[in-house]
Amino acid sequence: MIITFGVTAGIFFGLTVYFAYRAFVLAGVLADQEDYYDKVSQTNQYMYIRIKQSHEAMQNIDRLGAFEKDDESGTTFELLKEVIEELKEEFDAEEKKEK
Repeated sequence: MIITFGVTAGIFFGLTVYFAYRAFVLAGVLADQEDYYDKVSQTNQYMYIRIKQSHEAMQNIDRLGAFEKDDESGTTFELLKEVIEELKEEFDAEEKKEK
């Protein structure tokens, strides 16, 4: 009877130690995921700010329409401006969804 009780207590103790260890490991994994999420969120915010700044800078550069579409530099400028405007629209849409 005492041997059965000792074996059962040993099994329960072993299981308790195992589950405590697993909980500790999973808590560490969860903390790592939270850190990763924070880094991705910060990167997204940084990219949104940079795209917005780039869009404003492109608008300021061509505020007088100085770049003509006829020459090579004007065409390149116009293509870059379109890309930045598309990125800004895409990020603005995601920003509105999050609010």
